[in-house]
Amino acid sequence: MSPALREKAARIRFLWREATGEATYDRYVAHARKCDPDAEVLSRREFEKQRVDGREADPREGFRCC
Repeated sequence: MSPALREKAARIRFLWREATGEATYDRYVAHARKCDPDAEVLSRREFEKQRVDGREADPREGFRCC
């Protein structure tokens, strides 16, 4: 794969992860490890559950049809 094509693929991957929220967990882990390396980090499942619960609890975040 040419360097230009590899760079475009990396950029598309970055944008896709940002748009879908996939990178949010990675940022959380990096922040948690930076602030307290010995602290226990939530699993991806726990993190996503808290994130969704928080969004659904606040009507200004996200939306619900009902």
